[in-house]
Amino acid sequence: MRKHPAWICVLIMASLAFLAHTTEAWASAGSLHEQAEGIGRLLDGVWAVPFAGMLLSIAVFPLLAPGFWSQHFGKVSAFWALAYLAPFVALHGWELGLYQVVHTALLEYVPFVILLLTLFTITGGVHLSGTLVGRPVVNTAILLVGTLLASWMGTTGAAMLLIRPLIRANSHRRYKAHTMVFFIFLVANIGGCLTPFGDPPLFLGFLKGVSFFWTTQHLLLPLLLLSSILLGLYFLVDTALFKREGKPQPPAAKKVRLCVEGGANLLLLGAVVACVLASGMWQPGIGFDVFHVRLELQNVLRDVLLLGLTAASLKITTKELRHKNSFEWEPMQEVAKIFAGIFVSMIPAIAILRAGSEGALASVVGLVSKDGVADTAMYFWLTGILSSLLDNAPTYLVFFNIAGGNAQELMQQVHTLMAISAGAVFMGANSYIGNAPNFMVRSIAESSGVKMPSFFGYMVWSLGILTPCFALLALLFFR
Repeated sequence: MRKHPAWICVLIMASLAFLAHTTEAWASAGSLHEQAEGIGRLLDGVWAVPFAGMLLSIAVFPLLAPGFWSQHFGKVSAFWALAYLAPFVALHGWELGLYQVVHTALLEYVPFVILLLTLFTITGGVHLSGTLVGRPVVNTAILLVGTLLASWMGTTGAAMLLIRPLIRANSHRRYKAHTMVFFIFLVANIGGCLTPFGDPPLFLGFLKGVSFFWTTQHLLLPLLLLSSILLGLYFLVDTALFKREGKPQPPAAKKVRLCVEGGANLLLLGAVVACVLASGMWQPGIGFDVFHVRLELQNVLRDVLLLGLTAASLKITTKELRHKNSFEWEPMQEVAKIFAGIFVSMIPAIAILRAGSEGALASVVGLVSKDGVADTAMYFWLTGILSSLLDNAPTYLVFFNIAGGNAQELMQQVHTLMAISAGAVFMGANSYIGNAPNFMVRSIAESSGVKMPSFFGYMVWSLGILTPCFALLALLFFR
């Protein structure tokens, strides 16, 4: 079981769901749901302390106690989850506490882990062989390709597909971290703004009624501007560092034409795209309740099919090919355990945000409009800043609802919906936890020997480079 840690998380959550199902008769569905919906109005800022502790642990422990962190990050994650859950249960009862955990687990965390596991496993079975040398032009080209792919196969899919070839191409380089940072900026975040499949927030908008190609039409210019600036800046930085290294070349070897091994996994990757899109477009109206949490048939079927595709990839891919990719389960284990703590500990923060003008963050939420008129710049910045630290999908949904929640009307209020969409997608790049593939890229890079910036070190990069770019976008598009 230790070789397949992600499955442990799935089994734990399935067991939790079964336990919850057996206690279903002990509480009222309507009252629990109503209590959960209104709990944000009763919580103050103190309830965000466990989430802040979780973030600080991710930031500080790898720096001050790397040995402790590498051995016990799962226990630290569980500690902060319980630091929220235990007092909440003591004050509000076990039924409401269990409902919140089951709701978060079954509707958010389990689908999140299953999709990551599937993409991680399938892309780990695709090997780009041949001579690929990490010179500035080659690295910039890989970033460009990943940016273009991200909207059509998802930021997670594009990142998982290209991160290993990029690491191998630069294995002879002294300076590598900057390449990984720009990869997170462009491939794991910014490139996913054009379609609902690109990034989870846009997929939620699609489910709410936003047209599939709405973001393609309205975010294309911001994407072109932002990616041009970042690709150009990356090329200059990489060129300067390449020269400082003495223009190193990899050990002499026979040049081999580029080719793809494990091509069958690319077909499986296409099937992943089809499953996710179908789950959003097919709405049979059939479902069942697990401890008062409604599970829709299309979503359950999607996750079952994704697990089937994961198993298929493990079956058809040889151990030798995965060894060529330096494929290991540790990055998946780290992401699954750490995000379990993040998802649970951030429950009160999301609840307070959803309470809007009646919650502890009413003053913050009130900034998005003046005298009843939407302030698009504030929608952009607030959605983005909160997406940098919270899950960008529910943050998008919160501000989508604050703006009215009617997709047909919001598509006519072009700049408001643009601001919410761009803020959620673009500023997910501001921290390692802003978007799912960020932490995964970091984990894969570190497991391959790349010394990545710390949590705060990464934010020095993102704030220094991205903030001026976002300010320019706000000036041009969200005034």
